Amino acid sequence: MHATDSLIHRGTPAFRRTNLALFAAGLATFGLLYCVQPLMPQFSQHYGISAATSALSLSLTTGVLAFAMLFAGGISDALGRKSVMVASLLSSAVLVLLTALMPNWYALLTLRTLLGITLSGLPAVAMTYLTEEMHAESIGLGMGLYISGSAIGGMSGRLIAGVVADVAGWRVGVGVVGVIGLTSGLVFWKALPPSRHFRPQALQWRALFARFAGIFRDPGLPWLFLEGFLLLGAFVTVYNYLGYRLMAPPFNLSQTVVGLIFGIYLVGTFSSAWMGHLAGKLGRRKVLWTAFALMLLGVACTMTASLWLIMLGITAITFGFFGGHSIVSSWVGRRGGAAKAQASSMYLFSYYMGSSVAGWSGGLFYAADHWLGVALFVGALVLIGLLIALRLYRLPPLPQLVTPPTPMSKGAMP
Repeated sequence: MHATDSLIHRGTPAFRRTNLALFAAGLATFGLLYCVQPLMPQFSQHYGISAATSALSLSLTTGVLAFAMLFAGGISDALGRKSVMVASLLSSAVLVLLTALMPNWYALLTLRTLLGITLSGLPAVAMTYLTEEMHAESIGLGMGLYISGSAIGGMSGRLIAGVVADVAGWRVGVGVVGVIGLTSGLVFWKALPPSRHFRPQALQWRALFARFAGIFRDPGLPWLFLEGFLLLGAFVTVYNYLGYRLMAPPFNLSQTVVGLIFGIYLVGTFSSAWMGHLAGKLGRRKVLWTAFALMLLGVACTMTASLWLIMLGITAITFGFFGGHSIVSSWVGRRGGAAKAQASSMYLFSYYMGSSVAGWSGGLFYAADHWLGVALFVGALVLIGLLIALRLYRLPPLPQLVTPPTPMSKGAMP
């Protein structure tokens, strides 16, 4: 049998099983990661902690995740793709279930920190598995379903936790998300076909670090990494502290309504594809700045006293974020060249570090001047991103070569 004959092709039972598994994986991963975001006001009330301290429940996870993803791919080279991904999902779900039982804040933070390590095994390895096991003509749909699961997981984890918490408390809300994650992990384990083309490789740390160092010699990549930091940093900060503002006077919204607001997240599934297509047609350098400009306009809308304008502003921020991320991540893949995997990993590192650092720092600005402080902080991040986008407009283009998609060029979810 030829090697290509054993690859997974569209329309086969193995293809359907793989798609089901990857959809479940995306659903679980990002639901487990972001389920605490709408619960931060409840954490503040329950444990008597500040907004910035409450935000550590997400910032610690994403910070550790950023570092762990740099090495998860190398570990899977030695231990195997499916085994690393299955262990990642199941252990993460168990940690989230245990989080619902923690008696104090420091125990909760410990588990959320460990979650950053365990979660890293799936997003860092999923695309590698697809590249090895699936026929090139079928990879696009498979990765698309993983991203769809990620988008739905990111939204539903936030929404379910928020709505259930309003009725039965935050512990039950987190527990429900944990059960969904565990169920999705079991589906992934049973449905995903075993690796047939994986060949174990010894970890070669010196060569790995040399490839990472090489990507910083490109004149554009370091700026694109910073754009990823600014994009997710601004986006997560807005959603981290939005609940504090809307549950306080004069709005006095319930936890359920605030949880439902996370449905705005769905506009990203349209904007990422639309702006990505527009950038491919007109050029990334000509479109990227518009994403930051739209986010800046959205931040200005959130500073008003009108709930409708605030919702319009959140929509604009979400639309601009997903569009900007789609453009920047594909641009990184384009400029990564032979070190595409390392460029992708470094971009994701910067991306999630933005969530960790800015997401926590926003709480200090909230403590200083409530939402006005948060809006000014986010506005500064977006303005810096806009200035960098204008600088990238003058970046000399690379030769016109066709490059295959990378994990993040398909859009890693926030």
